Amino acid sequence: MSITWTSTSASTAAAANTATATVSTRLRTKLLLLEPEFRGATTHMWRAEGLVDRYRNYLSTMHAVIRASVPLMELALWRASDDPGDPLSEPLSAYLVEHIREEAGHDAWLLEDLVAAGATAGDAPGPLPPPDVATLVGPQFYWIENHHPVTLLGYIAVLEGYAPVPGLTDRIASLTGLPAAALRTVREHAALDTDHLDELYALLDRLPLTRDQEAAVAVSALHSLDALTRLFVRLGRSAPAPSLRGAGPTSPTGVTP
Repeated sequence: MSITWTSTSASTAAAANTATATVSTRLRTKLLLLEPEFRGATTHMWRAEGLVDRYRNYLSTMHAVIRASVPLMELALWRASDDPGDPLSEPLSAYLVEHIREEAGHDAWLLEDLVAAGATAGDAPGPLPPPDVATLVGPQFYWIENHHPVTLLGYIAVLEGYAPVPGLTDRIASLTGLPAAALRTVREHAALDTDHLDELYALLDRLPLTRDQEAAVAVSALHSLDALTRLFVRLGRSAPAPSLRGAGPTSPTGVTP
């Protein structure tokens, strides 16, 4: 995707349109700036060569990400409920209660997929997630605790807005020969996350966000997409996938393909 500025008047008009757009539209527009690098990283990640090993590494890494989802939302729910005078408290809490219910157990899907993809019980991820996972997930805990729980919505917008596309399951199966049982997480999230994203953007548009709160959500989202891109860069490298046992440090993650 490219952005072409045709004239000063066009730029002014675009800025005016952005200023009068909804919160969700402004957020989507900001994320578009980082999309080309993300798309390049994921395209390289899902290439045919060596995909079985990379897919297992993907499952292991995403388990480290997804197992933090419910704890993050529970923390955000606690912080939101702790301030009943905040106009965001009630609608944000209601959303989080429902979304916690929807996301519960998804980390278990990834472990089941790993076993179905040829891993053994002893190959389950170790206790130390890779640094790029901590870079993606860690700031959310900090911002929830030290700023406002609404920042988590930017993170959720990225994880659900850049979920697997519907055709990816068939591509992985055809290139690897892996059984359907190894592809549940990719298959389910391709089906579920579009509706979840629509619900999230509808929430953002009806929340009485201040300008600073909207900016905080955008910062969270932009950081998350950048960190997710770097994570996929690491997963897409041609080197053999590291052991799922987590032995040894991961390579630096700030290199584009």
